[in-house]
Amino acid sequence: MLQWLYPFKDQDLFEKSVLGTSAEGREIALYSIGNGSTKAMFWSQMHGDEPTATMALIDIFSFFAKNPEHSVTKTIREKLRLLVIPMLNPDGAERFTRRTAQMIDMNRDALILATPEAKILKNTRDTYQPEYGFNLHDQEPRYTVGTTQKITAVALLAPAPDESGGDNPVRLRAKRVASILAQVLNLFIPDNLAKWDDTFYPNAFGENIQKWGTSTVLIESGGWRGDPNKYFIRKLNCIGLLVMLYAIAVGECSNADVAVYEQIPFNMKLGCDYIIRNAVLKASDQIVSARVDIGINFDKRINAATGQTSDYAMIVEIGDLHAFTALEKEVNANGAELDANLIKMEHPFSMDKVGLLLKRM
Repeated sequence: MLQWLYPFKDQDLFEKSVLGTSAEGREIALYSIGNGSTKAMFWSQMHGDEPTATMALIDIFSFFAKNPEHSVTKTIREKLRLLVIPMLNPDGAERFTRRTAQMIDMNRDALILATPEAKILKNTRDTYQPEYGFNLHDQEPRYTVGTTQKITAVALLAPAPDESGGDNPVRLRAKRVASILAQVLNLFIPDNLAKWDDTFYPNAFGENIQKWGTSTVLIESGGWRGDPNKYFIRKLNCIGLLVMLYAIAVGECSNADVAVYEQIPFNMKLGCDYIIRNAVLKASDQIVSARVDIGINFDKRINAATGQTSDYAMIVEIGDLHAFTALEKEVNANGAELDANLIKMEHPFSMDKVGLLLKRM
């Protein structure tokens, strides 16, 4: 990330200020762009293994640098002040893990502030008092848009500021901003936009920053078939955020229809990487056979000793999966029998054994 930012340092694109250091002493910096009176604050990679929006933020920097006279660039820089923390958890990013070096999920550290990273985020918000906040994350790519069997590419949330789940002026403003963003994204992914679960978490940053007076929108980068590195979703982030910022700068958000946000379907976890449908499972000689679907996910693990990664498969669902969709592939077994010796829930196995789950006829 620092290498990507390096070319901008001599272009007077942003003012950089060091906010502090992580638990392991890595620098956490704020990049400020624009001279406007309205402040919008962005923080990305509070979970170290969620880098999509970090790349999109640097894409936005690149757009500004390459197009200084563009009307979008000029309007945003004249009307707004962007406060960007592109990597809040550099220790986690170094290991590509969710948690900080202290093994704490800093997104549940908004009240106690046990981590230096959480203290930095809270102090930055309190110092600048931004009107708008954007909490940027990656979600698992297997979420779906409700029961539509459409993979969620992006999920939005204007979090509730308290357990009542009601609206106040701060949250309503966040919902209007989310509606603008939804309108933009619907031009590209009309069937793949969802709303994140709005359960109130009392110690989460999104809810508390909303409570503290900054209108906050959570943006989760999800999945897209054939795009495991999320380059398309990175583009969606870049374009969506640029247009949304322009809308804030020219005052369009005050007239946005909150219903656009309210009508977005909720996320549901109804996706697997690979599904075998219409198979027969006879778990043992003493048990009657059953017609089942098998949901399998693929993942990677890191060998702590060597640092090498390896792929593995895992059965995560067995039964009626008619509401599920496969991110990569579906196979119709047409009543073929599964090898019961290989059917083990939540048990990692070699990828090349997926084809052996069905008995050879």
